Amino acid sequence: MAYDGVVISNIIYDIRRACQGGRLLKLQQPAGDTITLTMKGREGQTRIFISVNPGLPICYIAGSLPQAPMQAPAFCMLLRKHLVNGRLTDIKQPGFDRVFDFVFEHMDEMGDLTERHLIVEIMGRQSNIILADQDYMIIDCLRRVMPDLSDAVSEGDLSRVRILYPGQEYIYPDAQGKLNPVDEESPFDRYTYETKVVAKAVPIPRAIFTSITGFSKGFAEYIVDMAGIDGRKTFSDITVQEKDRLYDIITGVIDHIKEGSFSPKIIYSGDKPVDYISISDLDMAVEAKDSRSVSELLVDYYSSKERDIKLRSRSADIKKLLTTAIDRASRKYDLQLQQLRDTEDRDKYRIYGELLNTYGYELKGGENVLKCINYYDNTEIEIPLDSDLTAQENSQKYFAKYNKKKRTYEALTEYTRQTREELDYLLSARHSMEIAETEADIAELRDELRTAGIIKTGRDKKGSRRTDRSKPLHFVSSDGYDIYVGKNNIQNEELTFGLAKGRDIWFHAKQMPGSHVIVKLKQGDSGLEDVPDRVFEEAAGLAAYYSSGSDAPKVEVDYTERRNLKKPPQSRPGYVIYHQNYSMMAEPRLI
Repeated sequence: MAYDGVVISNIIYDIRRACQGGRLLKLQQPAGDTITLTMKGREGQTRIFISVNPGLPICYIAGSLPQAPMQAPAFCMLLRKHLVNGRLTDIKQPGFDRVFDFVFEHMDEMGDLTERHLIVEIMGRQSNIILADQDYMIIDCLRRVMPDLSDAVSEGDLSRVRILYPGQEYIYPDAQGKLNPVDEESPFDRYTYETKVVAKAVPIPRAIFTSITGFSKGFAEYIVDMAGIDGRKTFSDITVQEKDRLYDIITGVIDHIKEGSFSPKIIYSGDKPVDYISISDLDMAVEAKDSRSVSELLVDYYSSKERDIKLRSRSADIKKLLTTAIDRASRKYDLQLQQLRDTEDRDKYRIYGELLNTYGYELKGGENVLKCINYYDNTEIEIPLDSDLTAQENSQKYFAKYNKKKRTYEALTEYTRQTREELDYLLSARHSMEIAETEADIAELRDELRTAGIIKTGRDKKGSRRTDRSKPLHFVSSDGYDIYVGKNNIQNEELTFGLAKGRDIWFHAKQMPGSHVIVKLKQGDSGLEDVPDRVFEEAAGLAAYYSSGSDAPKVEVDYTERRNLKKPPQSRPGYVIYHQNYSMMAEPRLI
């Protein structure tokens, strides 16, 4: 779900409850696109974080604020002049759009009480912070916007041009004909539902979010899911009862917003946060976790996302390098396979040469073909000839061609094996990068690739920044068995040939990049205990989950005892061979 009008209404509700009537004690600008407010209200001090960074524009109540520079920027000084020590009288959400309008009462230089508006627009790349007076005349903006007016002048329509510049009147963003769901003067009712929403011949979620201000695409999809309606359908495809049910849900959501009855939740897929929602007390067929406030939700959700972004940023060079190496190895492997296929007919030329030695005496000279019986399969065969050569010379020509293709085949067989091993290694390294969870994982992978010669030490600008050694994942099965999962080839090697003993069980997704999974056996009074079937299922599920086939409903997993594994000399880390194993189909999942 996007940071939409519904979420913003929840944040405004919380800020208004904590800060309305309170004083602005401190205003800082820790970054070029970020300001922070410290308010003293009925609940003590409340910290508000505001960012209009195009990558993540956001506003919420924060537990702590970033450190501000010693020298305040000019825009920060201007805001302090007009707002600090002012009283927050209201917070508006114009048109239920993604806009905060903080209304302050403040003493001007003459000691007169004046009104000031701190307006925060959460509009992606166009996000902005604007300071305006009581008449909504702009005092200044964080980002001044003076568009090219030539087109508008030539068309005689300046009304559609929005100028954000000191001395200009501030105009709220255009609602583009959408309905304000909380407008008391024009309430959302059955008529507007039928004429503005139902009348649209587009998929139902799109009809909702393009008709109602503040409803994002994700929120519209949740509403349709709540109604039990297929989101691919249009209103003409559903029954009257379904239209009525959807109308009741939309009006119920609007009532919750008006009443301030919010129930923010983070939605999870497994153990990873994938979305969030601010109104969720209706039935939801998803795994969700309650949050005490929408601001706490945003901090939890985006801090997790930020960690992922930072991790991906740290590994961006590795990803690019591996992608290039995999593409190169794939092309090389395909070319070698094609060249191998070109040698598949080599035995034909050997047979031609042998038959010419056997039946060549029948030729008188000048023939273009020899017809004879192939004594290997007792069928008649036609052998093309060079009429300028004798039978013996034609035979020698075919033997030479055979020997050349044979040498090519023998050499290419080894080269192709090496290229396949290199490609498999690169794919496994890419898989290690995809499942990396910490910077230590990325650093260890970087060291591995440097040792393997994939990263050239002189060109590695980031170098080795490892502080802590990354550790394999450790799970405990439902029956109490320790299960270990390697996150890269170094860990796979250590688990398989270091931690695992002869009878311990090794799992790996069949013929695809993936982690080595080790089940440690338990020692009972009479020796090693028999492993329950459930442990096999859980370990195989982990091997499937930590493989490149994790998105598939089922993955084939090989398993065998550790003593059946061999590591060829000079092979890459994590590479093993085995000839005794069992296989099972497993659903990719965590324990």
